[in-house]
Amino acid sequence: MRRLDRKRLKKASEVGFAIIAGNMLLGFAVAAFILPSGVIMGGATGVGVVLARFIPLDTALIVLCVNLLALALGWAVLGWRFVLATVASSLLYPIFLGAAQRVPGIEGLTADPLLSALLGGGLVGIAVGLVMRVGSSTGGTDVVNLVLHKCTHIPVSVAVYLTDIVIMGAQAVFSDPEQILYGVVLLVVETIVLDKVMLLGQSQIQLFVISSRYEEIRQKCLTRLQAGITMVQIETGRTRSPQRGVLCVIPPRKLYAAQSLIQSVDPNAFLTITQIKEVRGQGFSSERVYVEPPEIPAR
Repeated sequence: MRRLDRKRLKKASEVGFAIIAGNMLLGFAVAAFILPSGVIMGGATGVGVVLARFIPLDTALIVLCVNLLALALGWAVLGWRFVLATVASSLLYPIFLGAAQRVPGIEGLTADPLLSALLGGGLVGIAVGLVMRVGSSTGGTDVVNLVLHKCTHIPVSVAVYLTDIVIMGAQAVFSDPEQILYGVVLLVVETIVLDKVMLLGQSQIQLFVISSRYEEIRQKCLTRLQAGITMVQIETGRTRSPQRGVLCVIPPRKLYAAQSLIQSVDPNAFLTITQIKEVRGQGFSSERVYVEPPEIPAR
């Protein structure tokens, strides 16, 4: 029981750290690079930028109001469980944004709008990726997108693009053509970095080996590579002879050693190498449990 409690505490700590760090980084990126340069962006921040032209309040305070309204909408349509999972980011981001805006000299880090778009997009991608990796969201328009999905059954990705186009279009009315183009650069960089962060540390290599010396390859992969092995029953295509294939998943750093090991056992082995985006299960997302193989009685 104590071990289970420690695991839960560790998991909760990791989730809390990711949400806090992600929102802190998001607040810094928006205050340091996006708002000073006038580069347009989507999300609740984009809504705050538009409303700030008509309402004499800080952008951070407007974003907080937008997030609270989105939470109320989510509560009514999606239920209280969703709101509890989103409320932290909805409150933390405006607080960190307001604090970052009050740091002396933060608006003067760079006067180059292209550098602001690149750095801003990269940092926003990292920040949102950190939050999304632990199953949370940054609130705001993310809630609106999920509500649109539930009410209209359009895909969430389409809802994201629709809301961002509307928000960035509203900002484009008050922006010059260069700021609009820089906003496109920011969005592209943010999307690329977000995808990388979501898969960071989870990408693995899958090896599939076909060889008549499969038993020796299996033993060496288990002992030398410390890799989990799955034996696959196959049949050769030409002679229709029964055969076994060796399937294993390893970290990218072990690929060279695995290739060398297989070639040393059977230079003619048929080997396929595939990069897979994510692996779940023992040895990867959970602790590996070693089980001794059953003894085969002597005949």
